[in-house]
Order: sequence, then C-alpha cells, then structure tokens
Amino acid sequence: LTPAEARARLEALGYADPAGALRHIDALTSGVSRRAAIQRTLLPVLLGWFADAAEPDAGLLAFRQVSEALGETPWYLRLLRDETKAAERIAHVLASSRYATGLLLRAPEAVAMFGEDAELAPRGLEPLRSEMMAAAQRHEDDAEAAVTAVRSVRRRELLRIASADILGLTQDLAATGEALTSVTRATVEAALAVAVRKVSIELRRPLPTRLAVIAMGRFGGHECGYGSDADVLFVHDPLSGEPERQASDAAHAVASELRRLLALPVPDPALVVDADLRPEGRQGPLVRTLAAYRAYYRRWSAPWEAQALLRAEPVGGDAGLGVEFTRMITEFRYPRDAIGSAAIREIRRIKARMEAERIPRGADRALHVKLGPGGLSDVEWTVQLLQLRHAHAVPGLRTTRTGAAMAAAVQAGLLASDDAAALMAAWDLAARIRNAIVLVRGRPGDTLPARHGELTAVARLLGYPPGDAAQALEQDYRRAARRARAVMEPLFYG
Repeated sequence: LTPAEARARLEALGYADPAGALRHIDALTSGVSRRAAIQRTLLPVLLGWFADAAEPDAGLLAFRQVSEALGETPWYLRLLRDETKAAERIAHVLASSRYATGLLLRAPEAVAMFGEDAELAPRGLEPLRSEMMAAAQRHEDDAEAAVTAVRSVRRRELLRIASADILGLTQDLAATGEALTSVTRATVEAALAVAVRKVSIELRRPLPTRLAVIAMGRFGGHECGYGSDADVLFVHDPLSGEPERQASDAAHAVASELRRLLALPVPDPALVVDADLRPEGRQGPLVRTLAAYRAYYRRWSAPWEAQALLRAEPVGGDAGLGVEFTRMITEFRYPRDAIGSAAIREIRRIKARMEAERIPRGADRALHVKLGPGGLSDVEWTVQLLQLRHAHAVPGLRTTRTGAAMAAAVQAGLLASDDAAALMAAWDLAARIRNAIVLVRGRPGDTLPARHGELTAVARLLGYPPGDAAQALEQDYRRAARRARAVMEPLFYG
C-alpha cells in the first residue's frame, strides 16, 4: 500500500490517528533484526486485534513501548512467534485498558503471564502473604526498600487480576472483589510487619503493646475494586505492666509508618490506608486502645458508626486482639434490642444529605453509580439497615458481605426474592461499571462517562457488542437503577 492507502486502511479499521499508527508500525518493523522480522509477520494480525478493542491507537503505542523495552529478549520473541493466543491477549489488554497498560509498562517482562491460563488465575491470600513477607525480609535493614518490594509484587498481582477480568477469565464480580481484597490484605500485613520491625529497632525493644488492623468499608466486605483505598481502624492493647502512654506512642508510630510506606512516591501504585472511619474521624486519635474503643462506642457513637462497624473484620497484626475487637463491637453493630427509631431517622438523614451534597453539580444524578438513585449506596444502606434491625435475631445477617447479607434477609423472610434480585442486579452492574471505568481511564470515577468514546470503551469492556454499546449500557443501567430505587424507597425510607 502507498502511505495514503495505508492511512485510509487504518482509518477504516478505527484508528483515530492513522499517521501516528504508521510511525509506530515503521518503528516496529524497520531494520533486519529478528524482532523486526517477527513483528513484520505479526503486525497485520495485531492491527486487527487492536481494532477490535476500544482504543486501537493506545494499544499499538503500548505494544511498541513493550517491544522496545524488551528488545531482543529471546523468550519475548518466542512468545510473539509461537503463542498466538498470548499475542492476541496482549493486544486486547493493551487496547482496552489504560490501567492495565500502565501496570505492564512499569515491568514489561510481565507479558510472560499471557501465555498460559494458569498464569492469569488470581492467587489466594496465603501464597500472596508468603511471597510479600519473603520479599520484605530480603531488605530487613531498609524499611522503604522492603515495602517497595512488597508493592512490586502487588503491582504484578493487580495486573494479573485486571488482565483476567479484561479477557473474561474471571468468573464474576465476587471473584474479582475477593482477589483484590486478598492483594490488599497481604500488602497491609507485609507492610505492617516492616513498620513493626522498624519501630521496634528505633525503640531498641519489642513493641510494648499488641496491635491489630481492622478492615472497614469495601475492604472489610471483601468487595474491593480497582480504585479502592484500604479503609481501616487501628486498635492496640498495652502489654501487662507497660505504661499506656508509651504503648500508645509506639502503636501510633507503627500505624503512621505503615501509611507512609505504602504511600511513598515509587513507580508502583500507592495503597492509601484510610483511617477516617475511626471515632471522631480525622480529628480523633489514629490509634486507640481496645478499652477506649469500647468506652467511646458505649457513650458517644453515632448511628452511622454502628453502621460502619457492620463491615469491620480483622486483617492484620495480633490475631487475638482482632478477635477481641470483633467480639467487643458485637453489641453495637448487632444491637440486642434492635436499632431505635431516632437512630433510623439519623441514618436516613445522613443518606439524604449525602445524595444532595456529594454528587457533583451538573452531573446527571441518575448516572452516578455510587450515590445516585438505585446505585451502590442505595443498595448497601438498605441491606445495612436490615442488619441493624434484625442481625441480633438472624445469625445469617452477621456478615460483612453485601450479597451474603441480602441472601440471609431473603431466607429469613425480611426481603422478597424479587426485590432482592432487583437490588442485586443494580448493585452488581454499578460495581462492575466502577471497575470498568478505572480499567479504561486508569483512574477512579463514579459516574458513567459523558464522552461517547469513553462510555463505549466501558461498555465494550463489560461485554457489550460493537455498534450501540454505549447507549445499550446507559439504558441497562438506568433501568436497573430505577427498579432498585423502587425497591429501596419503601424499605429504607418507610
């Protein structure tokens, strides 16, 4: 083809910048190297695979960057030459997700995982914990290097989970949430061990207190998404004979160091450890003793704090203390006499205020998948109100997971099965949309994209066929959200 004909062909395939695509093709195929020869053979097929995804231009650029980074690496060239499935997977991921592309470009050798299905299967908590702890221990004398090694493992695992999701190899939303939660938990545990070691060295003695990390929010509910922070509480219990002030100072130093290490500006993505759900929020102490938590919740806690505790689950530190904390909060999150009418009114008031204040001005409220009508918040708060009212009498409701609590409510006759199906359909679609937005954009978002191209990319990632994918997704979400809101209003607002 002449250059003009080539540009026309690329434009017909869906490339927005045919001239730029030609430059990438020339860079990939020029010369007499083995790599250039293989890519000259493979590129006609690759160009079609890129074009089948939402962002072919981005896919081609990323493929060039990966190829240049790996150069003449023999295993990479064999992968491209001999593993057609691997090459197709690489093309699809690179042209579908800026998030996955960013992770891959930080360590291009990770393309090796695309060769086998088993390599793309998310790993469980135990092997992740073992690998991260071992990675940290190789840098015993340098806390920052230790957690950098942990974050490198986390980055690779995020790429593994995202790629499996994009390629349709993950079973469902619950499996993705569990995989992401396991990565977050293993990361927090490994970084906590590093922080404890560093503070102990500085004190020249073991910690004078037991310390536990309690997961909250989506972390505690095993429902982490690609854009989720690690919401936590820090609790400690001074060892016998240790002054409480010294114990509190040591626990605070560990918690602060943990948060600092996981937020360091290194190439791998940060993990924000958010402790804002603690008593008194940002104004309160970062770490409290078990006794102080008990005293606060008995005397001062607001209804929303009991609601937040519904998702509390120990995830790191002293296991015994985590169990004691969980036992202690039972009376607050599963109140024996159920939640009172004044507390219910307060929860309803907070919910209405969130809807009014936190949705950005000018945004279409119906398309805000977190706080809009029928969105994640509607479903979760409805289920949590059922838990606050009935969990003392219905053991199945004593769970941190939204889906499990909803199923228990149906089984106990507290929620009609048709109503539960409507709530779950909206919740599942909203959560998958949030994940897809992160995968497409590379950053979190709570509203269906206004740009047609971005919305199409999100829809395609969710499995909608080419054509009117964007319109179909928007219509499906509006329909599911309307049905969920119709169920939610009488259940939540009465």
